[in-house]
Amino acid sequence: MAEYGDPNHQQPGSSDPYYRDYGVPEERTLPAVVYVLYILGLFHGVTLIIGLIMAYVLRGGAGPIMAGHYTYLIRTFWTSFLVAIAGGAIMLVSIPFTFILIGIPFMWAGGVVCFLAWLWAIVRCIVGLVRLAEGAPIRQPYGWAV
Repeated sequence: MAEYGDPNHQQPGSSDPYYRDYGVPEERTLPAVVYVLYILGLFHGVTLIIGLIMAYVLRGGAGPIMAGHYTYLIRTFWTSFLVAIAGGAIMLVSIPFTFILIGIPFMWAGGVVCFLAWLWAIVRCIVGLVRLAEGAPIRQPYGWAV
């Protein structure tokens, strides 16, 4: 039988196989602040950069669960940023072709790619915030899935 503080000990009633009780509660305030900064920044951009800087700075001194959250946040930023850049490039390249009407579908496609990157980032932030509120780690901080 596992004892309290054992890394393989699950919280009573927890059916999540990825949940582990590390014996020491970790501070969840700063990761929550970073999640909120990300969500706000997805609507105007400024706080997104502040949240990214905070995630990089705070990840080194965080415990194992919160370090996973910070890694998840950093990966969310860079993945959504690169996908949005690709969508913007598609839109930019299609602008000259809109004069002969063939560029309009490509312009729409670039816009859809940008929108999906934005939506994916919001969903990941909300899911991460919920996992943080539960005190649970991110299952795959380096993964693409939500």
